[in-house]
Amino acid sequence: MRLPSQLMAIAALCVPVVAWTARPQPATRSVYSSLDVQTCRLVGANEESGSTLHQCRGVAGYAIQVADDDDRMSVNVVAPGGGLHRLELWSVAGSGFSTLGPRAEWRVRGEGTRARPVALIVRLGVQDENNRVASNLVVSRVSPRMSCVTEVIRPVANANELARRAADRAPARPCLRRE
Repeated sequence: MRLPSQLMAIAALCVPVVAWTARPQPATRSVYSSLDVQTCRLVGANEESGSTLHQCRGVAGYAIQVADDDDRMSVNVVAPGGGLHRLELWSVAGSGFSTLGPRAEWRVRGEGTRARPVALIVRLGVQDENNRVASNLVVSRVSPRMSCVTEVIRPVANANELARRAADRAPARPCLRRE
């Protein structure tokens, strides 16, 4: 008759472990911010080359800079506290003439003051040697210490969904090397 009480004791010890490990991960959701330089602050310009750098609002204390140089565009992530992470899209996602889409999609985990971006998706139209423009989705992992491009999603029917999946796994992915 001791067996059932011993099993009950073992079960009682295991329940907190199971409950602790079975907690769901916080849901990841999308939050959007504008990349329209008309609504962003000009933080740098070179009259000779025509290059510009605008800083736009991001999410959760982050900002995003839009760099335009020689008809090629890129973004920099500015972490809370000012850490600057240059994504150098022109070296990672295509070296042709390029333009950014109108908004950035931040993949965010947590709610309220605990919300933190873990990834960023931007659309980058890159012109090839035949003057065709490919509308790629560039996925980057985001953190206060390091942000970098992890994947480039080429134009396909379900590219947005593929980019969100790539963004949700971006924190564990390696950085792409520059071309």
